[in-house]
Amino acid sequence: MSKLQIKPQGKSGRVIAVTPESAGWTYVGFELFRLAPGETVEAVTGGREACLVFVTGKGEASVAGEDFGTLGDRMSPFEGKPWSLYVPQESRWSITATTPLELAVCTAPGLGGKLPPRVIAPDMLGQEVRGKGTNTRHVTNILPEGEPADSLLVVEVITPGGHTSSYPPHKHDRDDLPRESHLEETYYHRLDPQQGFAFQRVYTDADDHGVRELDEVMAVEDGDVVLVPKGYHPCAACHGYDLYYLNVMAGPQRTWKFHNAPEHEWLLK
Repeated sequence: MSKLQIKPQGKSGRVIAVTPESAGWTYVGFELFRLAPGETVEAVTGGREACLVFVTGKGEASVAGEDFGTLGDRMSPFEGKPWSLYVPQESRWSITATTPLELAVCTAPGLGGKLPPRVIAPDMLGQEVRGKGTNTRHVTNILPEGEPADSLLVVEVITPGGHTSSYPPHKHDRDDLPRESHLEETYYHRLDPQQGFAFQRVYTDADDHGVRELDEVMAVEDGDVVLVPKGYHPCAACHGYDLYYLNVMAGPQRTWKFHNAPEHEWLLK
């Protein structure tokens, strides 16, 4: 199995843990918790900010002793928009599940910002349809660059079965603004129905000898995480199985400027 593909460990508690150290990079962290009703997860952000995404289920939330009530309502990531909670650096947060809960903890460096904790409710989220034909996908912007945060960019995407996504292939691995920004990225994948699979390729441009520094093709299953340290990273959902993914991005500057693979740009015309 590719070192870029991470399988969930167990069925409850913290089933995914990606840190900058484990990923071999600098910015993005990602954890996934599956909790039964009454179970609690809590942590201190330290020098990092966090966006807690209620992928499915409900939970009672607090940050730094402030009660934010019960958040979450959807029971499938394929139904409706998510509830999320922004947590600034140097803050203690706590979530207690009131239903079976799948909670994504997305983190990146805090930059000394004085942002307060805040609920990101579904009615605050913008949605868009990208692409056309069998490249159509549905995007929900949870924490886009137009909303306040220090480093994090968070978005979720649903790709219908038989469609491609993050396609034509694009990359964002060079600090070359305004043309391209350097952003690390994680993909948290879910499938509907759950027994399905999808494909994701992560690859770099070939050198003058036709050799690519990175070229990995993965069959991703329900609950898998894929790391994108660099390169292009398209996905393909198989017929009959819709694909959901939650993206977390961060880098030296909080802006998403990508470079399309030039040999495939004709698809955008």
